[in-house]
Amino acid sequence: MARKAARPARPTRKAAASPPSPARTAPSSDRDKIIAALFALLTEKPIERIGLAEIAERAGVSLTELRGAFGSPLAIVAAHAKDIDRAVLAADLSDMAEEPPRERLFDVLMRRLELLAPDREAIRSLLRSAGRNPPLALALNALTVRSQKWMLAAAGIGASGPRGALRAQGLALLYGSVLRTWVRDDDPGLARTMAALDRALGRGQRFAGILDDLCFIPSRLCRLRSRWRRRGDDDAEESAAA
Repeated sequence: MARKAARPARPTRKAAASPPSPARTAPSSDRDKIIAALFALLTEKPIERIGLAEIAERAGVSLTELRGAFGSPLAIVAAHAKDIDRAVLAADLSDMAEEPPRERLFDVLMRRLELLAPDREAIRSLLRSAGRNPPLALALNALTVRSQKWMLAAAGIGASGPRGALRAQGLALLYGSVLRTWVRDDDPGLARTMAALDRALGRGQRFAGILDDLCFIPSRLCRLRSRWRRRGDDDAEESAAA
């Protein structure tokens, strides 16, 4: 499908609809400073080369304070994922209430990627490390499955019981594949990422019926792209007006 030269405007969302990413706000508590310190270090080196003392020094806290908050670098990554979960869940999704489940899930996952934008290089580093460290990959998968259960719930898709667990695992695998496109997508409109996400959701039926019997409708991708592109244009206009 050919991409249009100009992007249409996005509809304006309420100011409270998309809470700021934890990574975008200035860290205030020791917990936030520690998370910010690890993700800053991840842009410089792989997680397996980051020591606890180094994290404490970068965060400006003592090792005692670090130990009181977290037990390991992976626990810090888990805390960051939880913060992103909460930010997505706090968003106003009422404008998607009448949309099909697949479109709601697309919207939820795009919101998640939007919140992760400041941490793109750190996520890229984690993906690289996971690719050569199977135990780390398994641990990160467990964190992703936990988050995806909440993303399914946010989209109004069942995430309880054995079927829900299978859906969350399938969605975690699909989301991981989209992340690998996202970290390389330098288009401000995230066209490649949106296309990858739509394709991934189209494959979701193969993973224990993540989206049950929903069918792939090619025209839907155009509508979803336009929706997200209009949001970006309105965000830019609001920033300029401020």
